[in-house]
Amino acid sequence: MSAPGEADGIAAVVVSYRSASTLDECLVRLRAARAVSQVRVVDNGSDDASLEILQRHALADPRVRFIANPDNPGFGVACNQGAADSDAPWLAFVNPDLQVLPDSLERLRAHAQALGGEALLGADLLGDDGVRDGAARRRDPDFAAMLRAPARGSRLDVAMDPARTLQPVEAISGALMLMPRALFERIGGFDEGYRLHAEDLDLCRRARLAGATVAVANDVAVLHARGVSSRSRPLFVEWHKHRGLWRYFRKFEAARRGPVTRAAVFAAIWAHFAVVVPRVFSRRSGT
Repeated sequence: MSAPGEADGIAAVVVSYRSASTLDECLVRLRAARAVSQVRVVDNGSDDASLEILQRHALADPRVRFIANPDNPGFGVACNQGAADSDAPWLAFVNPDLQVLPDSLERLRAHAQALGGEALLGADLLGDDGVRDGAARRRDPDFAAMLRAPARGSRLDVAMDPARTLQPVEAISGALMLMPRALFERIGGFDEGYRLHAEDLDLCRRARLAGATVAVANDVAVLHARGVSSRSRPLFVEWHKHRGLWRYFRKFEAARRGPVTRAAVFAAIWAHFAVVVPRVFSRRSGT
């Protein structure tokens, strides 16, 4: 399936859901990006103009193919579908609200190659206003800290270290991830038990456990218009964000915690959800 002469090419995998407002620009930029030999877009049942945009790009560029799911099976499922439908030796998972530069993915690949290929890398993600996306550099969730001080303990952001070109971190954002296909397949791809949110934390943790470096290339800046797909269903997003956090805890932490701690973490996660719900309705009503 790879294009001739792209023995070291990158397959860019995009998962779209009601992303028409940004998807066209995202694909224009991916098609212009150096080293991209394949573009796979998996649409999770969009009811906007996303499919028309995908058809237009697929007709214009043989590197572009898309999978139209009849429903929304989740972000991890769709990422795995896109990866399975491609065969380039490198995989880049790219949100439809990202705008890569012509050399963004090529430079990420060069950094990964310099680390021997065993790397899962992200970029310095910037919003339209120039503010850095805190999710680009994160630590693992510390559930004990969340119980001691919920507001402070729930923050996962790690500050950028300007002295380091490649900044090792425990987790990067699923908005942009580049890794060798061999590593992705060795760790089993995305855990499809998550619907959305926390699957990127999970993938990063398993990559580290497999001996890979997880890091952010601070010299590769990419524009990220955050949350375009999430705005249409904020309550759905919050539900699965909290559900994903509980799954992450059960998978990586619960076995070494006592029953009281497990119950407390469960209660804290869903109590936080109960606090968030009124805010969601307040924002939707404009109050």
